[in-house]
Amino acid sequence: MALTRAVCSLLLACVCAGWASGQDATAPLASRPGGQDATPSSVVPSRPASQDTTPTPVAPSRPNAVENQGAITAQETIPRIVPEGMAIQIALDEEVRIRKIGQPISGHVVEPVWAFDKLVVPVGTKVTGEITKIEGISTGERALNALNAEFSPAHKIDVEFTEFVLPDGKHLPVRTRVTPGPGQVIQFVTAKDPDKTKDAKDAAAEKAKEAKAEAKREWNSAMEQVKQPGKLRKVERYAISQLPVHPQYIDAGTVYLAELRQPLDFGTEALSPQLAESLRSPPPDGAFVRARLVTALNSATSQKGDEVEAMLSRPLLDGERLILPQGAILKGSVIQVQPARYMSRNGQLRFVFHDLVLPGGLDEKVSAVLGGVQSAKSDNLKLDSEGGAQATSPKTRYLQTGIALGLAAVSAAGDGDADVLNKSAGGAGGFKLVGIVVGLVARSQPLGIAMGALGAGRSVYIHFVARGRDVVFPENTAMEIGIGVRTAPSEKPPQQ
Repeated sequence: MALTRAVCSLLLACVCAGWASGQDATAPLASRPGGQDATPSSVVPSRPASQDTTPTPVAPSRPNAVENQGAITAQETIPRIVPEGMAIQIALDEEVRIRKIGQPISGHVVEPVWAFDKLVVPVGTKVTGEITKIEGISTGERALNALNAEFSPAHKIDVEFTEFVLPDGKHLPVRTRVTPGPGQVIQFVTAKDPDKTKDAKDAAAEKAKEAKAEAKREWNSAMEQVKQPGKLRKVERYAISQLPVHPQYIDAGTVYLAELRQPLDFGTEALSPQLAESLRSPPPDGAFVRARLVTALNSATSQKGDEVEAMLSRPLLDGERLILPQGAILKGSVIQVQPARYMSRNGQLRFVFHDLVLPGGLDEKVSAVLGGVQSAKSDNLKLDSEGGAQATSPKTRYLQTGIALGLAAVSAAGDGDADVLNKSAGGAGGFKLVGIVVGLVARSQPLGIAMGALGAGRSVYIHFVARGRDVVFPENTAMEIGIGVRTAPSEKPPQQ
């Protein structure tokens, strides 16, 4: 009996000792300060909600997602990466006469490329590439052009840029894809200044005006590197283009958007407490950001309420203090759209941004409108004071229509079949050189009148009766967007 009691006492003592040892081993984990792991790490990704909810530092996301600023350490890093799909704007330095596939071309970067908060490819960086494809012309298109005395119709040209030459002399190989819609001479269009009222004299309005002017100056400065042809060369080019057979050129200053097909890695940098703190600051009132449109827009196809996204192409800085990093996303919607209609009534488009999404996923409410946009000169685009875009008709339509009507009148004022000048004038109004030849050979006044009437009718229809121009913003369109400049505009009745 005594032996049994001794054995039971010994077993009970062992169980109690084991339980006490387990309590001592888990106590340090429960009392670890801040809930942080003792093992140092670099950038820690965000965890799903189903996992441990202990606050974890995230970089390079917005630091106000970090509850404990003391948790930011030198081990956390910011990747300096230009992501795949980023569009880089390149302008040709000189005019190029199209000769063959593989023909080299060269240009320079006209808008800086940033990675988070660091400038990695400055304006003026030399770029080299080549012509990769010269598309053929269909038989039907050739026939129509031939009727208009055009025996050398323009071919669609595909290009690719393959290398950057950085200012320090480093050659950086790249793989690019030129996005649809480039290859035009571009201008920077700014929104119309609001009416001169007392509100327009406040600091925010003045800052907005200065920002738009600065953006236009930057663009003009970047294009100064283009070797523009002189007046004599312009006259020569115009004369050559009027010949039935002529070479094809790409104009100096033609701008292409080259999308990266692989990311560019410029290393990493430590996330300092000062940088983390500056990212907590809200954008100042009247600030403008440079962004690229992620969602293509077209007044002919876009609908009211459609979502719109744009990505910051460069950071927003207040002096040397970073406010918004490159890569932040602006989200908004279309609030007004009017497609182009007959009788030469042009399209209209208006959209606003109301959400700002930072790289770490933090969503902030903003009031942002379009303040400036890069557009082809041939688009004849204008912006109103609230960022609404409208296509306009070129003033040359009056001159062209007047010439066509004049030729038709001359063809009808002749004296019988002997008036060669009048018959050729009617032919010129119809189908240019072919019409002139037909008018001279046929020696028929009714035919000359008919050709002149055809030319005049076509001109009137194209310029005053047909559908007007739509507002088109392709993907990667460069924009300047005002944040907090004014209250988001309400829908306005479309102009008739």
